[in-house]
Amino acid sequence: MSRAQPEVENLFPEGACCATAGTSGSAEKAAETNGPGDIRDAVRRRYAAAAIEAGGRSAGTISCCGDAAVSNAYDPAGAGQELFGATLYDRADHDAAPDAVGASLGCGVPTAVADLHPGEIVLDLGSGAGADVLIAALRVAPGGRAIGLDMTPEMLELARQNASAAALDNVEFVEGYLEEIPLPDRSVDVVISNCVINLAADKRVVLGEAARVLRPGGRFAVSDVIADPGMDAETRADLAAWTGCIAGALTEVEYHEALSGAGFEDIEISETHRVHPFARAAVVRARRTGNVQPAS
Repeated sequence: MSRAQPEVENLFPEGACCATAGTSGSAEKAAETNGPGDIRDAVRRRYAAAAIEAGGRSAGTISCCGDAAVSNAYDPAGAGQELFGATLYDRADHDAAPDAVGASLGCGVPTAVADLHPGEIVLDLGSGAGADVLIAALRVAPGGRAIGLDMTPEMLELARQNASAAALDNVEFVEGYLEEIPLPDRSVDVVISNCVINLAADKRVVLGEAARVLRPGGRFAVSDVIADPGMDAETRADLAAWTGCIAGALTEVEYHEALSGAGFEDIEISETHRVHPFARAAVVRARRTGNVQPAS
């Protein structure tokens, strides 16, 4: 049975945003050292530069987790595996959205594990150049819609160009912060993200917002970086490492606790590959319970 889908075209005020506040767990020291505003500004500058480079078709020099050449050189198996970006996608995804996939900065492919169906509304947190949004849009058609949320104007411009090139009419890219998602309560079926939630100063706020916008029973399926419990304080305090997805990452225990506290259940965190001596990429999946109350 098909579900009536809410209209979403006019739900997103320009410049929707909020203030971040603090962090939790072992990422706390880095946020105290740099401040949430410093973290956000550093992340925005880094990804604006990445968007400009990708728009000039020199994508790949900057990745989510630092300089791609350096990050991809860390290969504990010695197999020459690249750890971030376009090489993680299969040929069908490349063919569906070549420019967007070519500019991907992520550590995984969340659309591969989100179990998307026609008619669903999908939200991508930190959508970047739009690869996962465009792939999701194809999978939820007909009747579904894919929405990308990003705080960086340069990335939004690049994503809209990529959507136009893909000739998809069921996508939308909106500006805003993960800490205050500019969508109504219980308005989406699936939340995805690719190596972005770890960049937020307060992951618990972000996960709470993801729970708020999901319908009861809605799915959370993201690729993210998970910190090892033994990550040293110097790495965590390094703002450059934070903007490269390492210093701000939660441990597996912290991530599980934050999801549970936000109202998620059936939580699964599965490592995909090591990306750093102190961190690993993982698929994180969960389901929103039915008892999360809409924001007042």
